Amino acid sequence: MRILVTNDDGIDSPGLHALAAAAAAAGHEVIVAAPAEESSGSSAALLAVEADGHIAMQEAVIVGTPAAFAVSATPAFIVLLATRGAFGEPPDVVLSGINRGPNTGAAVLHSGTVGAALTAVANGCRAMAVSLDATGPEPHWATAAEVAVDLLPLLTGPFVLNVNVPDVEAGYVRGIRRAHLAEFGMVQMTLRERGEGFVRMSLEQVGDVAEPGSDDGWLLDGYVAVTPLFPPGEAADVELPGLVDTAGEHVGG
Repeated sequence: MRILVTNDDGIDSPGLHALAAAAAAAGHEVIVAAPAEESSGSSAALLAVEADGHIAMQEAVIVGTPAAFAVSATPAFIVLLATRGAFGEPPDVVLSGINRGPNTGAAVLHSGTVGAALTAVANGCRAMAVSLDATGPEPHWATAAEVAVDLLPLLTGPFVLNVNVPDVEAGYVRGIRRAHLAEFGMVQMTLRERGEGFVRMSLEQVGDVAEPGSDDGWLLDGYVAVTPLFPPGEAADVELPGLVDTAGEHVGG
C-alpha cells in the first residue's frame, strides 16, 4: 500500500519517525508529510502559512522513506493536500502519529492526530490515529509502531481506527481490546489562573480510575485500546418536529 505518515507533533517527532520506519519495514511505500512546527490541538483545522498563494514546505530526511516533507500547515490540511496529489500519487492509507500522550474519550474532538485521520477518511482514504500513553523520559515508540502495523488489516472501511497504546515494551502489552470512548478523556484542560486581561490554562491528568470498557479503562489496565470512529455526518434519525425537507417530507419521518 501507499501510506502517508503524518502527525501533529511536527516533523522532528521521534514517534513520527518510528511509525514511518515500521510501515516501510513491513514493505509499504511510505511518504512522510508532517507539520514543520508542532500543531497539537488543531483538530481538523485547515490552516497554513502562505506566501503569494503558495503553501510553504521543505524536503526533509527520514531514514527508510523515499520522500519526506515539512509543511507549514496543520495535519488535516496536509492530509487534504496529499489526497489532491501534492506529494505524488494520493495515498491508500493515512497513518497519523505516533502522538506523545493518549487521545481518548471526547477529547478526540480536539486532537490534531485524530483530526488528520478523520480528514483522510472524509476524502476517500483509510486511516488510523496512533497515540502512546507516554509517561517516562524514554517513550516506547517501537511498541506503538509495531501495534499500528499489525492493525493495518483492520482498515477495511470508511472509518478511523483510534489506537491508544500503553507505554511499555512490546512484550508487556497485555492485549488489544475494542473500546468505547470515555466520557471525557484521561487528560483535560483546566483553568489554572485568571487575572486582569488574561487567563492561563493547563493540561492535567484526571486520575487513575476510568470507566470499565472505555479507551481510558483498557489503557490504564495495560491494554491497547482500539476505537472505530466515523467522520462527521448527518444525524438522520433525529426528529425535528414541524420542519420539512426539500421534498416536503417531515424531517425525521
